[in-house]
Amino acid sequence: MKKYISFALMTIALSFGFASCDVETNEEPGGTNVQNMAGRWVVSVSQVDEKGEVVFQPEDLFGIIDADLFTFNTADNSSSEMWIDDRGNFWDFKFKMPINYGAATFSATDVLYNDDMREIAELIAAGQTPTDKNGDPLTAEKATITDGKIMYGAGHNIHGMPTDSIAFYITFTDDSNGAKYGYAKHLVSGTRYSGFYE
Repeated sequence: MKKYISFALMTIALSFGFASCDVETNEEPGGTNVQNMAGRWVVSVSQVDEKGEVVFQPEDLFGIIDADLFTFNTADNSSSEMWIDDRGNFWDFKFKMPINYGAATFSATDVLYNDDMREIAELIAAGQTPTDKNGDPLTAEKATITDGKIMYGAGHNIHGMPTDSIAFYITFTDDSNGAKYGYAKHLVSGTRYSGFYE
């Protein structure tokens, strides 16, 4: 009798196991509308003049070498906008920007570059005067990106294998270092993160 009960329990368990493997849909999972432009990037930041000629190498001024940068889709999965986020590795920026997905290009003009700047702008718009810890008035600072481009297969990872690359110029309204050190903008460039380490 024990043998029959064990057999019955085993049959029930197996039937639940097979039922849990049933395919509920024939839909294939898809990517986002900006999937080829989205990703984790390893970038360095140089400072350049108006013509794009390098004034300072990444190690010279800010020391931004092999920093993470992220590009990703918007909540509504737009095909004409995406987020860009340095996760505090450079200027602490995170904002949505227009893209041309077919050309793999992007740019942004006078965008409030993070949540703090957006909050300051809202307070100013409401007629308030936000201040810093010293009581000085705060300004809602902005960023501008020009000549943003993702080049498929144009970069190389640390093992020499082809990978996608990214490059763009960026300026910030609160960057007073340009006048002090003689540069016009920052050049952010790098390659798609491969998972390999040196």
